[in-house]
Amino acid sequence: MNPAPPRALARLAPAAALLLVATACTSDSPPPSGPASPQASTAPAATTSPGRKAAMNIRLTLDGHHIAATLNDSATARDFASRLPLTLSLRDFHQAEKIADLPWKPTTSGAPEGADPKAGDLAYYAPWNQLATYYRDAPYATGLVPLGHMADGGTEQLATADEITIEAVP
Repeated sequence: MNPAPPRALARLAPAAALLLVATACTSDSPPPSGPASPQASTAPAATTSPGRKAAMNIRLTLDGHHIAATLNDSATARDFASRLPLTLSLRDFHQAEKIADLPWKPTTSGAPEGADPKAGDLAYYAPWNQLATYYRDAPYATGLVPLGHMADGGTEQLATADEITIEAVP
């Protein structure tokens, strides 16, 4: 017997259950009308799965230069974001990344076994409990958990930076 069809069904089951719950929780009654009805939201629509938070915008300050960045929606990135603002001393590693020791151990719940970092990536290197920020592409590393990515242009500033401040953007 080919095990692929049962595995495919097993991956679809949680999505089907979520769809059933969402459908059961919706109301068939029309929305209220008239002057008392609430105003439509002007906020952009969420682009993430139901029940998950959207990615978080952050700002990196590297030697006085502000760089926009985004954290992903992983448990590790959310734990990291909960500790912001954060200022860390950076040191160069393998002429591809800047690393910094973290003052706590972020969760790695649900994290991949490793990652293949690209220039501009922000990651947590669990074996050494360090933030890793990449100004060049680097090879796959076991224990590396992707956190997010900085905007274009940030890698030039990162390559020479000695300190990083990371803040949430309101």
